[in-house]
Amino acid sequence: MPDHDLLRSTLREQWHLVPAEISALPGGLLSHGWDVTAGGERFVARLAEPDARQPVEAGLAAAEHLRSTGIEAGEPVRTLGGGLTAETPCGAMAVLRRAPGRILDGRDPIDQQFWGDRLGAVHRTLQTFHHPGLRRWNLLDPDGPHLEVEAWLRTAVVGAITAMTRLTVTDRLTYGVLHGDPAPEIFLVDPATGRAGLLDCGASGTGPLLYDVAAAVVYAGGPETAAELLDGYLAAGPVEEGELHAALPVLLRFRWAVQADWAARRLVTGEGDGNREALRRAQAALMTAADPE
Repeated sequence: MPDHDLLRSTLREQWHLVPAEISALPGGLLSHGWDVTAGGERFVARLAEPDARQPVEAGLAAAEHLRSTGIEAGEPVRTLGGGLTAETPCGAMAVLRRAPGRILDGRDPIDQQFWGDRLGAVHRTLQTFHHPGLRRWNLLDPDGPHLEVEAWLRTAVVGAITAMTRLTVTDRLTYGVLHGDPAPEIFLVDPATGRAGLLDCGASGTGPLLYDVAAAVVYAGGPETAAELLDGYLAAGPVEEGELHAALPVLLRFRWAVQADWAARRLVTGEGDGNREALRRAQAALMTAADPE
């Protein structure tokens, strides 16, 4: 994760932006984000891993596609050289002009309706979107050496992969373009207009749309506290209610495995105790979701 000096120098050299204020955006599993004020305007700077440049650019193209259909989204700002992203020592950086509005509160029932509605609308709109940078649905690697960081971890991840594979073989799932990490902090509502939108579009790849829904449900605190989110999604999205209720438990288990895998990778590279706590939360969820033997 870059310090503010690297962030400032990259914004200045690549976008000719001189930040007056920089504040880290909360949440986010797949990237780091900052709210940036420069020249009297607000921007979002987003940094992804070094090997994720193509998916990031696919996400920027997806944001442009959403905007062309009337969905409020951050407007990608090209670099001085005309690129969508700039390489830094810490990964690929993108800048978007911030859409108006406040970030949603994932535990508020009304905000959950906005959240589910916009996620559903994004899924439906991106059914016609194609980009060479979109990665295909990629299951976790059960042989990853980082899974040795905890004795229980590999077994739990393998169990989630097995359940997910069984589901994709036996059930007909709705596939499309995934955001990948639809945290409530990504979504906005403008009190002046009542319009809802999103900061940016991850467009991490293509896969079962319920993976995004499961990720959102985890952010909302679980199925017991996500009723309004799910209602909003079902009203706007392309996934039918029967599919959602039948497949969501398996996708929730898989999402928790993804979060455990991510925390384990961070621990192996020496990144902080916060990842240890994230691993503990994932362990509790995965043990509860595991198939009875």
